[in-house]
Amino acid sequence: MTLIMNNLKRIFAERQSKPVFLALAITLAGLSGCKSQSAGSSDSSVTLPNSTAPVATPTTTPTPAPTPAPTPAPTPTPAPVPAGSLEGLPSIPSNFNVADYLQPSWGHGDVPVSAAPDVVGAFRFLCMPSHNAYNDPIVYPGQPGKSHLHTFFGNTEADANSTYESLRTTGESTCNNILNRSAYWIPSMMNGQGQVVMPDYVSIYYKRRPDNDPECQRMGKACVALPRGLRYVFGYNMQDPANGSPFYLNCQGEGSTPGKYANIPEAAVNCPSGAQLGAILSAPSCWDGVNLDSPDHRSHMARASYGSWGYLKCPDTHPYVIPTFTLGAWYTTDDTLDRTGNLDPMTETWHFSSDRMAGMMPHTPGSTFHSDWFGAWDDSIMDKWTANCVNKLLNCSGGDLGNGEQLKLFDGYTTKANPRLVAPPIRT
Repeated sequence: MTLIMNNLKRIFAERQSKPVFLALAITLAGLSGCKSQSAGSSDSSVTLPNSTAPVATPTTTPTPAPTPAPTPAPTPTPAPVPAGSLEGLPSIPSNFNVADYLQPSWGHGDVPVSAAPDVVGAFRFLCMPSHNAYNDPIVYPGQPGKSHLHTFFGNTEADANSTYESLRTTGESTCNNILNRSAYWIPSMMNGQGQVVMPDYVSIYYKRRPDNDPECQRMGKACVALPRGLRYVFGYNMQDPANGSPFYLNCQGEGSTPGKYANIPEAAVNCPSGAQLGAILSAPSCWDGVNLDSPDHRSHMARASYGSWGYLKCPDTHPYVIPTFTLGAWYTTDDTLDRTGNLDPMTETWHFSSDRMAGMMPHTPGSTFHSDWFGAWDDSIMDKWTANCVNKLLNCSGGDLGNGEQLKLFDGYTTKANPRLVAPPIRT
């Protein structure tokens, strides 16, 4: 294990300038000391952590047309969800012994190096896929089966009825362990053959300037921690495409040509079979300080910009700078991925479930990528990675908390999807 850890640290050192790849090398080292059992998800048949033991590691006739599947137009929530304070909802303590899910970082209690000359502190880890479901607890709360198909990460019991309380008190996690019961979900990748392509892993990279950086007061009122219960949608905006947030496709692996591609066909030309296709996007970093959700699930958040003033600044309406995160979902490719560069929306090739939905015009494959996030961290753990990794400008990876402690990984954790192809669940 020492040899593996040393090799991974060497790989990490060689890839400091490539943040998309950083987490893979580093997170694997956290596999040491894992003892939990695992169980299969009924939706995606992937290996999941088990809570029974502490985790150590055209109609031409009068005949009526078939009833179309639900369209993706969301029904806005009746009102915003108020935060109450900059800390968000009241604290809900973890219902397990937090110490059971921690280990000395890298087996020795090492503290990570400074992230300087970078100006943001970093906290990274990898997640395995959890399950596939036609649910979206942010856009369609309490309406199971209403959304397009999503692939979920993190909390293993996230569903249409999830709330901050339910996420904090139930479910395991595929993001290291249940100290991070947050739920992350993205549109499912379909292979054009009726199957879901499961991602090998999803990399998560939280970052923000330290709270004592003078730029925090230029960017807004202050740099603050993530408020409890915050949730939002980011990436392609199905209701207002002109006002979405940027994302791109990429490829890594033998024979690939990495880059920032606008869609799957463009990336596929440069992504041979066996290489990994990636979809990457970054969450907004500016919060209004008042609401944990909004009717469109986006407007309580905003992105900083340079504008005409020449420095990065949040809108005056969203003056609080919170840790943003970059999400990268990576999929091992095969010969079902069309590599001709054909941009026809109905080409038989890989596409996101949101690219082709009943009642809507199809989109170029990969052009509607987006993500939802519903925070549900253990308070003490979020306090640690914020205070150490972010506020001390450290370079934390693999669930390293920046204080000599590290999140254990559950037994069965892997960065290769198994199975890689699964049948979509039956919509109920």
